[in-house]
Amino acid sequence: MNSLVIDLAGAVCLLLWGLRTVRRGVSDAFGPRLKHWIAAGTRNRGIAFGVGLITTIALQSSTTTALMTASFAERMLISIAMAQAVMLGANVGTGLAAWLFVLGAPWLAPATVMTGFVVFTVGRSTRAVATGRAILGLGLVLLALHMLAQATAPMRGSPAFQMLLTTLADAPLLMMLTGAGLAALTSSSLAIVLLVASLNLGGVLAPAPSIAIVLGANLGGAVGPVIATLGDGPLSRRVPLGNLGVRAIGCCAVLPFADHVAQGLLAVGVGAAALAVDAHILFNLLLAGIFLPLIGPLASAMGRLLPEPPVKEDGPRYLDASTLDTPGVALACAARETLRIGDRIISMLDCSLEALRTDDIQRCARLSSLEDEVDKLQSAVKLFLAELDRRPLSDEQTRRSSEIMAYAINLEHIGDILEKSVRELAEKKIKYQLSFSPAGLAEISAFYVSTIENLQLAQSLFLSREPSLARRLFELKVDVRRMEERSMESHFARLREKQPESMQTSALHLDLLRDLKRINAHIASIASPILKRSGDLLDSRLVG
Repeated sequence: MNSLVIDLAGAVCLLLWGLRTVRRGVSDAFGPRLKHWIAAGTRNRGIAFGVGLITTIALQSSTTTALMTASFAERMLISIAMAQAVMLGANVGTGLAAWLFVLGAPWLAPATVMTGFVVFTVGRSTRAVATGRAILGLGLVLLALHMLAQATAPMRGSPAFQMLLTTLADAPLLMMLTGAGLAALTSSSLAIVLLVASLNLGGVLAPAPSIAIVLGANLGGAVGPVIATLGDGPLSRRVPLGNLGVRAIGCCAVLPFADHVAQGLLAVGVGAAALAVDAHILFNLLLAGIFLPLIGPLASAMGRLLPEPPVKEDGPRYLDASTLDTPGVALACAARETLRIGDRIISMLDCSLEALRTDDIQRCARLSSLEDEVDKLQSAVKLFLAELDRRPLSDEQTRRSSEIMAYAINLEHIGDILEKSVRELAEKKIKYQLSFSPAGLAEISAFYVSTIENLQLAQSLFLSREPSLARRLFELKVDVRRMEERSMESHFARLREKQPESMQTSALHLDLLRDLKRINAHIASIASPILKRSGDLLDSRLVG
């Protein structure tokens, strides 16, 4: 008995670790592109559904897709209705992912592990290593399923276990709640569905209880994102809560007919191993078919359930004048307020990209509004620090005050570039109905994604003041320069080919590259004083 428990626990842990490894590998290799892809898939509900499906198959986790989509909804990069469509696709994606695992041939697990290990070991780039990690995780999942099938074999002849299953077979609600609890505990409905599939393969679980547990796995898998977003704003919380509501309605409707569903699937030739997976796919396809046309009313219902709070007044939140006599606390308050400026700049970058991508003139107006907020906050931080500098400060406190002031000024300059230059370019593109070539738009979008990631790194560096982070941020200037050069070369190649879109938007394309490079220069400047203090930065790059 002890050996059986250890074998089962080890196989389940290997399954969860494999799924986590796949998720991390895909996120590290393609995370920014996946995020941009999700944010871009908002044109209609069909595309949004497909984005959610493919992203979840890649990440092996509808939970991760839900959290990413909720973050986009919070930043108003995707509407709540389209976010619900993404989640319906993500739910189907977990079923297809499970189906791919279950169909794996016996030799596929060791071959995948070997391939992943080789790619991970010999890979020289970050993306290659991450890809190898994802392949290795896929092999571990397949290996875990094989171990589960072997570990559950002795359970077939156990009278006590058969009696337990016979008792629970008459309590489908209890079986569903058990599945929900396991899925919520592991934060993975996919893992529980695969576990049920392995028990079915070993003849341990009867068909009807299997369906009940699969329904519970769907319900419990939607609980994790709801809990993870409890501290977020209402826009973010509407997405996972709506998904939980859809799954709960589906579970309540199907559970009374679990036995009929199981018998129907067996009648059409579904095997024991595929019963749980096919039921999982069928259930989520049914939900998609019913609720995809109803995402508008669903979004409205979530809006009534979680209304947006009243808009707060603009202005600083953390600049408390009572802290001026305690310089350490006052500097922390100023740093916190400056981080808010950085968050506004990230919103401006997102907004300007969407304006260029969707020709939405309202996004241009939003840019001006955000830039006004940046100006107000930067001015408040500047006056606060000026008042603080009148107090006696230590040398370290004086340096920190200067760093905060310099960072706030650089952020304000970035806001000026986005509002005065990029906004005008977006308005010109909209006014004259210009369109970038697909390749040109992809290059600009990639440059934007890289710029946002660099600013997020600068935000972390601003708080930690870690020399290794400063070196990494400063070295990214080379990547930015190369990205600009590659984009210019590609653009000129398209001009030589006389592509109409590139010829019409040539000035826009080159001006955007120039502005994004200037923005990245302001971002990298935060690293300079930290590297100078650590002795890692020379006064001049000129050859003596």
